Amino acid sequence: MGKRTIVPFGPQHPALPEPIHLDLVLEDEVVVEAIPSIGYIHRGLEKLVEKKDFQEFVYVAERICGLCSFMHGMGYCMAVEKAMNIVIPGRASFLRTIWAECARIQSHLSWLGLLADAIGFESLFMHSWRLRELILDVLDMTTGGRVIFSVCKVGGVRKDIDAEKMKKVLEILDRIEEGLRTLAVVFTQDQSVIHRMTGLGTLSRDTASALGAVGPMARASGIADDVRTDGYAAYSHVKFNIHTETTGDCMGRAKVRLNEIFESISIVRQCAKIIPEGPFDTKITGNPQSEAFVRLEQPRGEVIYYVKGNGTKFLDRFRARTPTFANLPSLLEMLRNCELADVPVLIVTIDPCISCTER
Repeated sequence: MGKRTIVPFGPQHPALPEPIHLDLVLEDEVVVEAIPSIGYIHRGLEKLVEKKDFQEFVYVAERICGLCSFMHGMGYCMAVEKAMNIVIPGRASFLRTIWAECARIQSHLSWLGLLADAIGFESLFMHSWRLRELILDVLDMTTGGRVIFSVCKVGGVRKDIDAEKMKKVLEILDRIEEGLRTLAVVFTQDQSVIHRMTGLGTLSRDTASALGAVGPMARASGIADDVRTDGYAAYSHVKFNIHTETTGDCMGRAKVRLNEIFESISIVRQCAKIIPEGPFDTKITGNPQSEAFVRLEQPRGEVIYYVKGNGTKFLDRFRARTPTFANLPSLLEMLRNCELADVPVLIVTIDPCISCTER
């Protein structure tokens, strides 16, 4: 055994999009162990549920994370609605699904750009984020926000998408799909990208299953697991495929996310065709008096929400189990025996969201 050195990596680092902190145990340039340090940006958001009434807390839940903001608000609302036995209007379910898939598109495009930046492919980074601007325009046009949307509420949604705006949404999605085809060719066929990502951070199916990997991390290792198949919101009314790869490496995770963007575009188109007319929210009476547990498929994977009411307007408990937290054990496994130069790429490859994880 050679001489070992402990190198602190993060939370501030020029190659990291998130403030993750790892202590890397090195032998020469090889990582033999990675020790995570959780809690650097803990904000105590879950405690605020005792001081903000259950309607106001939607805005707090959204602020768990920027990239995942819509689905955090949606998941919290679904949990409270389940606790109160509220059935939201059909149009609200479809609107939530449309916005959720638009949020998935922008999140995956953000990740593709950050991955390109991590491997030093700056023009590919710019192209990915140029496409992301288009889907942010869709979200801005339909919700009024580009990061925090504030359209989910307990009982439905706060805004509608009329026929004229829906037509513009579909037109922009056509442009995104056209640009994405070019982007996919570069990610999957450019020799510099292939050389940098193929075989890096390989996670076998058995290991991914044993470590509880979720989302594209699990699907890139051959695990066809997607919570959307449970049929929440409007997913029971549309057809979509679960995209998997068997390589379990960085390239496999990139391919899964690329394919999922195409699938999200398809889901939005289907929803736009069959969205029912009618109200998009329902009047709420009373307060939550029981507990509820719901699961959603965020861009990064399965997220779990738990709420507990006591009959007053303030909840006793709110809890979120985020996909990054579930994927951290897989990250530590991938970092073992890798080169120090590969650490930033492997961290980015799980699409980390530390603000979600630490709250």
